[in-house]
Amino acid sequence: MDWLEYENKVISSGYNCVCGVDEAGRGPLAGPVCAAAVILPKDTIIEGVNDSKKLTERKREQLFDVITETALAYSVAWASVEEIERINILNAAMLAMKRAVEGLSLKADFALIDGNKTPDLSIPAFPIVKGDALSMSIASASILAKVSRDRLMYEYDSRYPEYCFAKHKGYGTKLHREKILEYGPCEIHRPSFLKKLLDKKK
Repeated sequence: MDWLEYENKVISSGYNCVCGVDEAGRGPLAGPVCAAAVILPKDTIIEGVNDSKKLTERKREQLFDVITETALAYSVAWASVEEIERINILNAAMLAMKRAVEGLSLKADFALIDGNKTPDLSIPAFPIVKGDALSMSIASASILAKVSRDRLMYEYDSRYPEYCFAKHKGYGTKLHREKILEYGPCEIHRPSFLKKLLDKKK
């Protein structure tokens, strides 16, 4: 498999600085959505990088440091629970991606986006379905986004220990749903994601 196929196509079309972009946290019942953008040096393949969902948490943590040290530039950005509620999760994920691209210290001139939609950017962008398993820069971004969000959920775990955020990272596991029903939602839960669960309780 050619991890640089998409990057090389873009570069051969005349662009010089390609960033890969991905998000983490669209599905959870709690917490913000996170996005990352990564610009790697040309022809760079980082050994072990893959779709973050295919890696262990320990491996993602190790690769986080390698990616941030190797990248020409990287950026991590967020969209809050309030923004998710106001504009919906898809638009919030797009907003986080836009913020990640705009936060790069080195300006990209083209963006490869994981998924089938692109955020509203000032540079050209191309969506790649399952891009985190096809593009080195998108896969790198997926790891930065996932690790950054997981670290935040560990912080929330110490603040709200009754919900066990360290175990499920906010996703709708049986444990998490049981804790919500037991204690009710807290301020980092996404109300629109809890309607069905809380309706059952009535």
